[in-house]
Amino acid sequence: MANYITRRIHDHYVRRKEAAQGGQGEEPRPLIIAIEEAHKFLDPAIARHTIFGTIARELRKYNVTLLIVDQRPSGIDPEVMSQVGTRVTCLLDDEADIRAVFAGISGGAALREVLARLDTRQQALIMGHAVPMPVVVKTRTYGTPEFYAELGLQDAESPEDVLARGRAVLRGDDAEI
Repeated sequence: MANYITRRIHDHYVRRKEAAQGGQGEEPRPLIIAIEEAHKFLDPAIARHTIFGTIARELRKYNVTLLIVDQRPSGIDPEVMSQVGTRVTCLLDDEADIRAVFAGISGGAALREVLARLDTRQQALIMGHAVPMPVVVKTRTYGTPEFYAELGLQDAESPEDVLARGRAVLRGDDAEI
């Protein structure tokens, strides 16, 4: 199901971006597709055959970004990992996972020590395009009223509203988005 929905999103964004480039429409809104347990979709044996591998390699030019979430980055295709521009990494203890996170990162040896010193909870190392230099951050406690207030959200959007927006995107009805 995830492949089917994501293929529809892919086709929609390619059509919209090409129409915009030809002066036949507006640029599509930037979109982030998040994949939890990414190694199941981006395993080296299948990444080249799934829409997720295609998106990781090609779709930034169409305003689509792939957010990869995984506890085992070593299970993700190295070509896909090389396309990851910004990495947010919490404490890892498996050597293969640590190697995968730092593949292609300059100064990886020094950053290994930083990663090894992270607290087991609420600390992450951010490195890549989004930050001028690697930085350790303390994360917020998710789901608390303070968390939502800090984000500027008073009332959370209802699940029905989220589903309605998703259906509108799949139908290509941008007026409802």
